Amino acid sequence: MAGFPETKNADQIAYWNGPGGERWADRQRVQDELLEPVSTILLDRARAVPGERIIDVGCGCGATTRAFAEQVGVSGYVQGIDVSAPMLERARRITPQAGRVEFRLADAADYPFRPARFDLIASRFGVMFFAEPVSAFANLRKALRPLGRLAFICWREPRLNPWLMAPLQAAYKHVPKLPDLGPEDPGPFSFASEERVHRILGQAGFSDVKMEACELALDISVGGGLDAAVKSALQIGPASRALDGQPAEVIAAAENSIREALAPFARDQTVVLPASIWIVTARNL
Repeated sequence: MAGFPETKNADQIAYWNGPGGERWADRQRVQDELLEPVSTILLDRARAVPGERIIDVGCGCGATTRAFAEQVGVSGYVQGIDVSAPMLERARRITPQAGRVEFRLADAADYPFRPARFDLIASRFGVMFFAEPVSAFANLRKALRPLGRLAFICWREPRLNPWLMAPLQAAYKHVPKLPDLGPEDPGPFSFASEERVHRILGQAGFSDVKMEACELALDISVGGGLDAAVKSALQIGPASRALDGQPAEVIAAAENSIREALAPFARDQTVVLPASIWIVTARNL
């Protein structure tokens, strides 16, 4: 894609600058509300204080970037970095121009950050898609000051995340399964393994790596009821990827199956399913 050097992250860059990224940008308000419990946990564990400088990796539409900016205040600075032009366009449009936030279209895996300038590198689901995660984290670590911190959130294994997998399994009644990912391939669950995360961060030069499991319950309808939950599954996430490019009649049949799969979780105007994340912290020692 124009604006990016040749990179092994080309597939991810293409996806997030195509219809997939546009759908996420269009759903910014809903997604921010859906993932607010996750953002709250990240902000708590990252422990940003006034005056700090932060890189928000895979910042998307900027919800966590704006939240960190509130924590560091006018004396701090937050740089949101993402490969998705549609999502960054949305981020810039809805972020107050206070001078302490900057959004940059770039790949954090190879962006030439100024060395030893930042106190914290943080991410909400933005680090699992690196094609070469060791070199990507090593690149990010160079931007940290001595004793600088790393804090990110990633998904645990698929079986612990029915909010994503229940719609996908329903869609598989009508379409072929997505290609299997190897244990080292980038993807939403690529950091589910504790051993792998410790190995990657250790090889990248981080120390004091800690992983905390956290169970959540996410209302995938965001208060919109069963119809909204089904629409969400069809627009983003693994079920939407499995259905991408399918004929209208196949999508309609899958929609009915997804509705049947989610109906048992519907209560009033909510559709609440379990989710599970890792909260990962480390230091540049």
